[in-house]
Amino acid sequence: MSNGLARAAVRFRPASFAGTFLALLFASAIVTACGVLLQTGLTASVQPSRYADVPVVVAADQQVKLTVNRGEDRETIAQPLPERARLDAGLTATVAALPGVAQALPDSSFPVSTTTAPATPPSSSSSINGPGLTGRGWSALGIGPGERLTEGRAPSDGELVLDSASARAAHLSPGGTLTLTTPTGSASYRISGLAEAQPGSPTAWFSDRTADRISGHPGRIDAVAVRPAAGTDSRVLADELRHALDGQAQVSTGQQRGTVEQPVLHEAKAMLTALGASFGGVATMTAVFVVVSTVALATGQRAREFALLRTIGATPRQIRRSIAAEAVLVAPLAAAIGVLPGLALARWWFGELVARGAVPADVKLGVGPLPVLAAVVACTVTALAAGWFAARRSARMRPAQALGEANTGPGRPGRARTVTGAVFTAGAVAFAVVAANLTGATAANTALGVVLCFLIAVALLGPWLVRGAVGLLGVLLRAGGAPASLAVDNARASSRRLASATVPIVMVTAFCGTLVFLQSSLQHTAAEHVRQGLTADQVVTAQAGRPGLPAGTVERAGKVPGVSAAVGLRPTGLVYQQSDMLATATALGVDGDPAALPAVLDLGVRSGSLADLSRSPDTVALDATLADSLGVRVGQRAPLWLGDGTKAEPTVVATYSRGLGLGEALLPGATVAAHSSSAYPAHLLVAEAPGADRAATARSLAELAPGQLSVTDRQGYAAQADRQRELSGWANNVMAAVLAGFAALTAANTLVMTVLDRRREIALLRLAGTTRRQVRAMLRWEALLIAVIGLATGAAIAWTTLTPITRALTSSTPHIPLGTALPLAAGAALLCLAATALPGRALLRSRPTATR
Repeated sequence: MSNGLARAAVRFRPASFAGTFLALLFASAIVTACGVLLQTGLTASVQPSRYADVPVVVAADQQVKLTVNRGEDRETIAQPLPERARLDAGLTATVAALPGVAQALPDSSFPVSTTTAPATPPSSSSSINGPGLTGRGWSALGIGPGERLTEGRAPSDGELVLDSASARAAHLSPGGTLTLTTPTGSASYRISGLAEAQPGSPTAWFSDRTADRISGHPGRIDAVAVRPAAGTDSRVLADELRHALDGQAQVSTGQQRGTVEQPVLHEAKAMLTALGASFGGVATMTAVFVVVSTVALATGQRAREFALLRTIGATPRQIRRSIAAEAVLVAPLAAAIGVLPGLALARWWFGELVARGAVPADVKLGVGPLPVLAAVVACTVTALAAGWFAARRSARMRPAQALGEANTGPGRPGRARTVTGAVFTAGAVAFAVVAANLTGATAANTALGVVLCFLIAVALLGPWLVRGAVGLLGVLLRAGGAPASLAVDNARASSRRLASATVPIVMVTAFCGTLVFLQSSLQHTAAEHVRQGLTADQVVTAQAGRPGLPAGTVERAGKVPGVSAAVGLRPTGLVYQQSDMLATATALGVDGDPAALPAVLDLGVRSGSLADLSRSPDTVALDATLADSLGVRVGQRAPLWLGDGTKAEPTVVATYSRGLGLGEALLPGATVAAHSSSAYPAHLLVAEAPGADRAATARSLAELAPGQLSVTDRQGYAAQADRQRELSGWANNVMAAVLAGFAALTAANTLVMTVLDRRREIALLRLAGTTRRQVRAMLRWEALLIAVIGLATGAAIAWTTLTPITRALTSSTPHIPLGTALPLAAGAALLCLAATALPGRALLRSRPTATR
């Protein structure tokens, strides 16, 4: 009987299931998309290219790993490094001495740039157009597939072997000379030979001693390429290497060799995993939350039908089984259809991440059966549970009582629901208080609990929230005439119905407001710090395609007429521990005299002196927020990991307030250069002497390295920094858009369902003499009431959530631009008006008749 009732309900009353079907479809799409991104983050890999013919590769671990206690368990947490970690060059001899090793080749790379090609006929001394070359030691020749010497001989000191493609393009041959800029300066090198390189990889091979000297990281190499001896299994050799090295390095085989070539894959995997897990968890909870609300609403609207079934003898068990059968008929189909837009969303999202450089282009989207299965199962179980809970009251009531309540509507929320809602409200307030007293990432993670607890509380206490809001706004609304008074009376009598429509508006406002305005707060504070902190008159950067400023640029800039101070900056990153988590911070290496920093940067020093950075390479200046997170003050040592994972405890010599957007830490340039992927400074900040000719100074600075430098003012630099921050905030904006779109569609769906369910009510109003115009006006007032309650409640939740986060990260209150907030509020109001007006007009087309 139950299955027959379910099939008949779905077949002959499809409109009543349309809202549930759409909610399940949208939920399946968002769960599928997040699941695919999560699976990609867990399984992402790239095919080895340079190490394709080398079965075993020894390299440094590109992550900081830390074992922490979580209750009675111990867990290892990892954080990708901002820079490439390298090995001690002496490890090559250790690897080569092991039994079963036929070759152990040290591999290292460093960027090499050339001057602009002259417009003169080819000669024995020329240059190379294009993005530059990769410098390597001679021992690395033969690691990449097809690499071999084709002409000439191996290089000695002061010589190089050039790849054949670059030589042909520049009309160079053995015996010619080439002027190159390396991390240690510019010099001319004689070409001793030509070699084949991998396609698209212009390379210059130097003697091992020369390469070590000019690489910018002497005594350090990227990896050791290992070829096993004849008859030695590479997997067995890899295990022996792991045992022999005992944690000094990582030993990679198979697909792991591709990660050694592209260490950025670690960061990409962490980002995809966080996107799929953290955001996916929130999005999935939101989806489940919305599905429960929609299914409960759809089931509650059928209370009269269930009551009639009870009067003709249907048992509570049969009604519950009928609801379960309906869920099994509708949910899997809706979820299966929702998988297709979910996959499309995942592909678009992933493609945008690749296009923006956040994910290597070689990584493929991991589409597998698990995310699809998870979406279908989650939606089916959620629909089943929601329908069962929504109908349990009608199912267990006596037939006459159930029929009476179906006609009059449900009463006030039960005691258990009210108490549970009050508990979640208290929990949200407690979380907010705790988050307000925390700093950094801990505050942000704690604040997430605030918004979740508040949303659950709103869902449980929605009817009380609506009744209270209607009581406050009712006096004002009654001044709007008869339609407004009808809207107030209806809202007070049908607070549960109105609450079902209000909750999605609260969700979209709270979640999207938190994501969007967190990013706007960070961007606003960072922009203010850049504009207030950057006082340099000129900013010199390398032209596109160049690895950085040539060596010696800072020293030579200080001698340019009209320049009073010149300071070079090397962007890098740091890793630090906060509580039981690892986090990263931006940092700058200072080239030149740190005492000149106040002439080009006003960082708002709070304590200590930036000039003390010159005392020792073991010093650091910290942004006050980062210093608070580490719990250190001037004179104390800050426990950090440098960009390449080297453990360090530099002495804090100063704290300052304007680090966001500039750098949360300042270190001596020599310290950063030794632990950075690039040995070149990225920016040169110049302060002009009083009365200097700005245009003449800019020309003199550009001539320090003709064709290689770009000179702008601080306004241009600030504008460029703004564009970079906008790119970094893209991910947050997309997450907000995904949640907003899902919640908006669900809100519209819910509003349409509630209006269409009021057929009898509107017919009675028409029979009582209410005009169509008055009914439409009543619906508009109700829509505005829903919008106001939803926006106000969601905004209050977002503000309560944002305040501790922004205070922890920026030491300021949230920044909410009206240009963003007002369109969002207007959009929510228009959504409510449209979602009530359209079905309302459809109901008003028919003539009013007596309803039974």
